[in-house]
Amino acid sequence: MKLDSLSSFASKLGNSLASLVKVVLLSKGASIANDEGKGKELVIMGNGPSLRKTIDEEFDWLVSHELMAVNFAALSPDFFRLRPRYYILADGHFFNSLDKDSNVRKLWETFGKVSWRMTLLVPSRFKHLVKPLIMHTQGLPLRYFNLTPVEGFKWLSHFFYSAGLGMPRPRNVLIPAIMEGIRMGYSRIYICGADHSWIKTLDVDNENFVVSIQPHFYKDNEEEHKRVRETYKGLKLHDVLGSMVVAFRSYWNIADYAKKKKIEIINATPNSMIDAFVRRKF
Repeated sequence: MKLDSLSSFASKLGNSLASLVKVVLLSKGASIANDEGKGKELVIMGNGPSLRKTIDEEFDWLVSHELMAVNFAALSPDFFRLRPRYYILADGHFFNSLDKDSNVRKLWETFGKVSWRMTLLVPSRFKHLVKPLIMHTQGLPLRYFNLTPVEGFKWLSHFFYSAGLGMPRPRNVLIPAIMEGIRMGYSRIYICGADHSWIKTLDVDNENFVVSIQPHFYKDNEEEHKRVRETYKGLKLHDVLGSMVVAFRSYWNIADYAKKKKIEIINATPNSMIDAFVRRKF
């Protein structure tokens, strides 16, 4: 037992020191935490297939809340009906592929048509790439966050979270989305469209290529399917499964932090694979 405790302490110490180095080298220029969400509820809309049913059946409920959309959601016709208060991007592909990916180009063109109050949340590390892009979006307000992954001692990780210097390992955009909702002080955060049914869509073809088709609430075009296939090309199955483990573990880290901050996170996604948050129907 003592040996296990010593090993656990050594692991946390090593992770904490590594996180400290990452923060020093990578974290910079995050937006200051504020209370703009104090006493209010936020709905974060993942792009999973279940969001289609939620939009169709619970539209009035959705638009009665402040909404946060992610990734390519703006390419759906529903974007202009939902009019999200926040929009978050985390993958570098959205900032350095304007000339390579027509979907990315369309996304930024769509941002330029936004006529309501919407804040764009982007990683600090891409600040130099965002500024030229934002010139074509009628001056959308920007909010920056650090994607720096931190682990180790809970007290140190929570300090980095609160200071905006890091977050649980950001395997996907939903992780920074929730963390930014927490930093803005929302008392209750609902999660919709977070099916996370990746395991069900995972396969290996006859050439030993890992295949993962992740459906969205909107229909992806062939260019996006091709991009996803190229992304997974060359990846090993254990690496893909390992990245999924990272995501689900990060949600438990978020749940623990939210509890400390007395913020309620509710997973309102039907049949979601996320097991870290309280489940509740609308």
